[in-house]
Amino acid sequence: MARNNQARTGGKKSPEAAQELPPMEDAPVSTGGTLSYVTPTEFVELPSEGRYYPPGHPLYKQETVEIRYMTARDEDILSSQALLRKGLAIDRMVENLFVNKEIKVADLLVGDKNALILAARVSGYGPDYATKVTCPGCNNLVEHSFDLTDVKTSPGTVVTENVNEVQVTANGTFTATLPRTGYDVEFRLLVGRDEKYLTDAANKRQKLSLPDSSATDLLKRLIISVNDVTSGAEISNFVDNMPALDSRFLRACVVGATPNVDMSQEWTCSSCGFDSIMEVPLTADFFWPG
Repeated sequence: MARNNQARTGGKKSPEAAQELPPMEDAPVSTGGTLSYVTPTEFVELPSEGRYYPPGHPLYKQETVEIRYMTARDEDILSSQALLRKGLAIDRMVENLFVNKEIKVADLLVGDKNALILAARVSGYGPDYATKVTCPGCNNLVEHSFDLTDVKTSPGTVVTENVNEVQVTANGTFTATLPRTGYDVEFRLLVGRDEKYLTDAANKRQKLSLPDSSATDLLKRLIISVNDVTSGAEISNFVDNMPALDSRFLRACVVGATPNVDMSQEWTCSSCGFDSIMEVPLTADFFWPG
């Protein structure tokens, strides 16, 4: 739901943000004459419904968050070469849209962040997303237009191949019993800073021609305790040597427990008529159409 808003006050600017690009002020834009414009805002539903944020977090038990519509200044952020090189352009743009300046992308659950990125794109460029995809039937590269309003929200229902039940703790973390070792593991959900850490780690390993370790890096980042042992060194050693069955089960638990937006849509190839369910591909066309 969009609405016009009166002038708002923003939070403090970080030195890094000030050097790269000054943030958009949440106030009427004046042209120097009689024309002024107040950027509309909308409330975006959070897949998590605020359930897994700690007390004191600005989104604790909040089902929605208010953001303003994208503007031309936000496009400047998306095209900032300094931010693009650091992989921060989209995160900085999303953070700039928050009406409540206490909310930081680094502290957002990844599923909530995805919902906000989607809402920002729709407000900025509309719901139609034209891009090229490779058909799995004929292998041709064809253009297809996806409707970005045709998405569903998953609240985080755990679905695994094991009957063991995943429990939610009072702290918003999760516990599960591993099928092979029988160990009890407590884990948390991925947030923005984890996503950046894992991406940076993967890029560094690739540059150094080191083997991929994304699966173990993820578990080491999210596991809080194993059989009540909280030592980071012991958890790291356990993850490196845990049975593959336990590793696969735990990763499935993490995915299943994560509230997120489901961007899979029915798709028909315009070249051969092949029908399938396809995840909407996030290519450069998503925020840089044309």
